[in-house]
Amino acid sequence: MSAVRIGSGAPWEDVIGYSRVVVAGDSAWVSGTTATVGGAVVHPGGAGAQARVALEGISRALEQAGFSLGDVVRTRMFVTDISRWEEVGRVHGEFFGEVRPATSMVQVAALIDPAMLVEIEADAVRGAGS
Repeated sequence: MSAVRIGSGAPWEDVIGYSRVVVAGDSAWVSGTTATVGGAVVHPGGAGAQARVALEGISRALEQAGFSLGDVVRTRMFVTDISRWEEVGRVHGEFFGEVRPATSMVQVAALIDPAMLVEIEADAVRGAGS
C-alpha cells in the first residue's frame, strides 16, 4: 500500500520535510496544526481562538484528503500553558463532542513560534464515524 502525501503549500514543509496530511488506505494522519494564517500566527494570547483556527485547518486538510472530522479517532493537543486547558478543551468539544476521539492534552515548554499557544494533531480512519 502506498501513501499519499498532501501539502498545504506552506514554505516550511519543504524546509522541515513533512506533509500536512498523509493517507494510507483508510487511515489519515494530520501533522501538528497551529493558528498560522498566511505565515503569521493569529489570535496572539487567545488559546481558545488559536485552537479553533487549528481545528478548522485540520478539518480542511481532512476534507482535502477525502475524510471528515467524524472520521477522527485520535487527537493530541499541545499547549504552552496547561492552566488554560479548559479554554482549549471547550473548543475541542465543539468540534468533537459527538465524535469523541481518544485524546491527550499536554503542556510543552514552547512551540516553534513564541506567539503559538496551541498545536493539534489528528488521526482518522475513513468510516469511523459511520
